[in-house]
Formats: sequence, C-alpha cells, structure tokens
Amino acid sequence: MSTFGVNEDTTVATTPYAQQRLVSEACMDLLLIEMVDTICRTTVVESGADSEAMFYKLDSLGYAVGQRMVERFTKDRPRFADTLDVVKFICKDLWSIMFKKQIDNLKTNHRGVYVLQDNSFRWFVRMSTDIGGADSAKKATPYIWFPCGIVRGALANLGVPSVVVAETSNLPQCTFQIKLAK
Repeated sequence: MSTFGVNEDTTVATTPYAQQRLVSEACMDLLLIEMVDTICRTTVVESGADSEAMFYKLDSLGYAVGQRMVERFTKDRPRFADTLDVVKFICKDLWSIMFKKQIDNLKTNHRGVYVLQDNSFRWFVRMSTDIGGADSAKKATPYIWFPCGIVRGALANLGVPSVVVAETSNLPQCTFQIKLAK
C-alpha cells in the first residue's frame, strides 16, 4: 500500500547502492520526452538552427548528468585499473542504475573503439509511428543524444575522454559507439 504522495516506483533500492530513493520511471520517461520536445522546439524558433544545435544542447545536458551520476556512484569504489574496466562499469552498473538492466552486448576492437548494444533500449520501448521502420528510427534520433551525453560525461569523469555516437535502425534497439579521444 502506498502512502500519500508516494507511489510504488519510489521505493528503496535493493542494488549495491541500497538505501537511496529512486525516481518514478514514468516521471523520468515524461521528463525526457518533454525535455527533448522543448529543446527541439525552442532551438528551431530561437535561431533557425539545424539538428546540430539540438544535438549540442541535449548532449551537453546529458554530459553534466553523466558526470554527476558517476561522481555519486563511484565515491566509495576503488579506482579503475584500465579503460576496459571503466567501459564495463558503464555497461553493468551505470546502465543498471539508469535503465534497470545491463547492456546486452559489448564489443571492442582493442584499439579504442567500443560498441554497446541495447536490444531493448528502455526509452524506445513505447515509441512508434504510423509508418514505422526508418521513419520511427529517424524520429527517435533526438532521444539518443541525451544518453550519448550521459555516457560521454560519465567516461570523462572517470578519466576517459571520448566521442560517443548512437544510432538506431529498428526500434527499440540502439547501438552506442564509443571512440576514445587521443
């Protein structure tokens, strides 16, 4: 039974980061939708800019969120031994905190490129359009810029400067590519 003002989503976590409050999943979904919609609307109205300006704004917001999340969730952990350990932390721990599941697939070429594949990206699960397919993927593109920034900010805070790009061709699948900065 829930108390006034508290729903079932706002419970105490049973993860390694126990005894902390979680945010309602529905609220996070709606916040993301509104944030992307507002930035897309205001960017076009303000300056007539193309998608590059929207990407920059959403990526920058995600970058700040990623830095803060890593700061909070790694304060009691020992330092990571190498870059692969940092990427594994992103795939397992950070992804579990953000999306309640680990990344589905991690690949690397051992030359500074990592590919993270999420076959059921949480923010895309309920998305669709009348046409579907490529149209859905195109309309979903702004919604992956924020998580790209989160991953990039998290990596930067852990001492791994990088470039993060994402793509989706078939919702709800999403692939993030991390290229380490030289």
